[in-house]
Formats: sequence, structure tokens, C-alpha cells
Amino acid sequence: MTEQDHPTGLRDRLVAAGVELLALEGVHALTLREIARQAGVSHGAPRRYFATHAELLAAIARHGFGELADALGLRGSDAATAVHGPAEARTRLERLARDYLAFAADRAGMFELMFRHDVLEGSGTGLRATSLPLFDALTRLVAEVHPATGTADGPDPTAVAAALWANLHGLAQLRAWGSLGLATGTDALGPVLRATLDAHLGPGPR
Repeated sequence: MTEQDHPTGLRDRLVAAGVELLALEGVHALTLREIARQAGVSHGAPRRYFATHAELLAAIARHGFGELADALGLRGSDAATAVHGPAEARTRLERLARDYLAFAADRAGMFELMFRHDVLEGSGTGLRATSLPLFDALTRLVAEVHPATGTADGPDPTAVAAALWANLHGLAQLRAWGSLGLATGTDALGPVLRATLDAHLGPGPR
């Protein structure tokens, strides 16, 4: 493949190069020059397909949100089961939370980039449209687990889902930094995750 190939092919190739760099070296490696080198093209090639560095990074992040959707079972034929499946809603929600934390640990570089909106802001590539369906799925599960949300006297399910997500994201980040194990004396997430779900959804079965 050369730089004269179809633009879509080279765009995909640049994104794939960025995904690979993230896995190998992390977010700091995602310069235009290094992505081009990884893709085997001239350092000016990315500018012909992505108007800005942020656009290319956002395309890489969008790929990551697709991977996360797959990891959570929220894309394709598994999506309905993940959100509306036969298991108890809290079981489905706990599984989603565990899968989210597993993705964060397994795909640390991608996980960091996906939520760096300070880096991706203004990219114009529809990241919001890519990421919001995942949050909407979390919100629907929260509303099912905690029926009082959305009622006149209950909390807003969107706010509860946002608080839960922020808590899960914090757990993922603290674990990545080694801070969580330092505080709790163990790297086991089970007890902390149960406490997190109980805090936002009320006590679960024991």
C-alpha cells in the first residue's frame, strides 16, 4: 500500500497505526510524525486526510469507543441482552461495571485517550455521538435497578448514572496509578466495586 492508495484506506491505516502506538507506548507517543512513521508514510501524509492533529486523535478514540462497546456487549446482537437480558438488572449492571474496569486495565493507553476531551475538543468528528449511547445504556440499567430514579421524589437517573460512571472511572484510574492498592492493602476490586454499587443504587444482595 502506498500514499496514493484510496483515501479511506490510508485514513484507516493511520488510525490503525495510532491504535497500535497507544498499546505499545501510550498517549504521549501519538504525534503526527510518529503515527505517520508507524503507518509507513511520510510525516506530511496525515495532514492530507485529517485537518488537525485533534481530528486524527479523535478518530483513534472513536475506534476505542467501538472496542469498549464490544467489550461491554453493547454493539451488535449482544446489545439487547446486555441492557434488557434475562439476568437481574443489577447483575447486568455489575457485569458491565466489571467489563468497563477490565477494559481500562487491558487497554490503558486507549482508555486514557478516549476521555481526554481537553485534547480532543474541537475535533469535529462526532465523538459525542459515539460515546453517548454507552452512557445511555448505563442510565437505562440504573433506572431499572433503582426504580425510584426519575420519579417525582427520586433522583434523576442520568445524574445517578453519571455519579456511578465517575466513581468507576476513578477506580480505574486509581488502580492504574497504584493508589487504590496502596489505600486498601489489596489489588482486589470486588469489595470496592460492591461498595460503589451499594453507594449509588442501595444495598444489593449478599
